[in-house]
Amino acid sequence: MLRLFKSKLFILALVTITVLVIIGISSRAGSAVNTVGNALGTPLNPFQKAVAFLESKVGGIFTYFEDMKQLKKENDELRAKLDELERDSRDLNRLREENKMLRETLNLKDQFSDYESIGGNIIAKDVGNWFNIFTIDSGTKDGVVIDSPVITSKGLVGSVYQTGPLSSKVISIIDVESAVSAMVSNYIVIVRGDITLKDQGLLRMDRIPVELDLKVGDTVETSGVGGIFPKGILIGKVKEIRQGSTELSRYAVVEPAVDFRRLREVFVLVDKTKNIETGNEER
Repeated sequence: MLRLFKSKLFILALVTITVLVIIGISSRAGSAVNTVGNALGTPLNPFQKAVAFLESKVGGIFTYFEDMKQLKKENDELRAKLDELERDSRDLNRLREENKMLRETLNLKDQFSDYESIGGNIIAKDVGNWFNIFTIDSGTKDGVVIDSPVITSKGLVGSVYQTGPLSSKVISIIDVESAVSAMVSNYIVIVRGDITLKDQGLLRMDRIPVELDLKVGDTVETSGVGGIFPKGILIGKVKEIRQGSTELSRYAVVEPAVDFRRLREVFVLVDKTKNIETGNEER
């Protein structure tokens, strides 16, 4: 007990409480201690200032914690609104993609009215950066048949070379086994995959007529010759012209209209005018 009374903290607290009691009593009108209070006012003034200072600090601490609580509540509300906005943004982007897909489908139907357009998602591809050969989730049950052209809204992708009930395999035009009859300025040429250009995602144009005044930037489209690809599908543009030892040996490098690094969805064109056999077997 003596140790408690010797404690500086206890003494300070006792003095503070005493001063507060005296001040409370003396503040009453006609209080008997007013005289004493007045007499003690001067020496107790520093204590009163200290008490007022402590009161303001304690009040400030409580205000700080109240403000922190309010800020945390507002922060949680803002985070919830931000999460909601992000979900709305993702939904909006998804709707835009779906809308774009529908528009592309309608455009394709208008452009190739003799063909049925079947959408397909790419579900697998061969090893490597480029989509040389890949698998889509559309098959014979959807109406896909072998040798059907495969395109995107940008241009020609390739053709179906193997079918199953629920999936199909596609060989793209950049594959070295692929060759397409094409047209530049009404002249027939051959565009094919090339082993030296494959890793760059480029194509090679051969059999360029001598009379064709070929220029960089010329548009290359399918010619409609060969029975697989309808006429007028964009293949790409001439990127470079390379001259051989003679005019007949020149060839050109073509940059495809389709980005063969980032393919996700394609359309398979099935000719409505042909008798479609739905029981195609894999080959």
